[in-house]
Amino acid sequence: MNTATAQKAQIPDIAGQITYAMRTMGVAPIPRNYELFYEAYIGSNPALSRDLAALGNRATQEELDAISSQHSLHHQTKAIETAHTKIIGELDGLLRLLKQEQTSLDSYNRLLGETYNRITNKNNNSADLLRNAITLLSEATDDTMAHGEKTVESVVRKSQEMDQVRRELDEYKRIANTDSLTRLANRRAFDERLIAIYDTPITLAVTGLVVIDIDHFKRINDTYGHPVGDKILATVASVIRGSLRKDVFVARIGGEEFAVIIDGNTEEEVMQQCERLRRGLEATPFKNSKTGVNYGPVTISLGICMASAASDPGELYSKADIALYSAKNAGRNRSMVFEDGMTKDFQKSWLIYKR
Repeated sequence: MNTATAQKAQIPDIAGQITYAMRTMGVAPIPRNYELFYEAYIGSNPALSRDLAALGNRATQEELDAISSQHSLHHQTKAIETAHTKIIGELDGLLRLLKQEQTSLDSYNRLLGETYNRITNKNNNSADLLRNAITLLSEATDDTMAHGEKTVESVVRKSQEMDQVRRELDEYKRIANTDSLTRLANRRAFDERLIAIYDTPITLAVTGLVVIDIDHFKRINDTYGHPVGDKILATVASVIRGSLRKDVFVARIGGEEFAVIIDGNTEEEVMQQCERLRRGLEATPFKNSKTGVNYGPVTISLGICMASAASDPGELYSKADIALYSAKNAGRNRSMVFEDGMTKDFQKSWLIYKR
């Protein structure tokens, strides 16, 4: 089964679960509702998931839109659409400018031809005719050059305006691909990056996927509350980011689950980095400086799989997740590389983000 086929084969399973949940709640199957349920499904925003669950079995569209607005799901899409409209407008204006410049140049070329014919015509040899032709040509040249300068200025201005819109689009995309709590890449960005791994087959042997899960995180939330849990999530994210090279891709892909994609390293080197990260987090204090309450120690389990050990993104994610499960089953607070024979009672699915 090739990559595209494997990806398509997995999508209906998750899409079916989300659609079933929407149908159970009597929710209209429209794109913005699917996005809302998708974000709740992957668990990257626990508050959103709680708010959605609190609506019960018969949520109104107004209530769903209110939750989407509260958690800023759709404003980025609208901003991107606005920026897209601006770019179309700027391009249309630029095209009109260039057409006007072309018309001006065409007129000037015709004038050059007519003047040349007048000057070279043996029947038109009077000094007045020559003088008038040269004067006309000089004035036309000055006008054309002045018009060209204005056109250049307009083109430069519009180019600057389009560059500003491009920067806005880049910022919108960055925001859309960033987890608001941890400031890491989010699941949407992870899906894109995971797919891209298999665009370059030659690097598969030195590309590793690491799936990370905070040990006993539910206990932390239940004991200290979600605000403390969110602070611990942010701190764990900071430690993960700070323990790895700047070019290493790090994302939060679920409630307390993270993913790391390490390029240019062997399996042994990936394991070394994971162990350095794990030990660093284990030694990090998690203490409230005001109350003195100690929330730690906080530890993580890590599952590793090299891209060369899988045939497509879905299999790579599944094997790294199985390795993570094995690490937890072996006692947590450890790193394990996927090996043939490892099994898991269930497998979480991987899904390309669908709007």
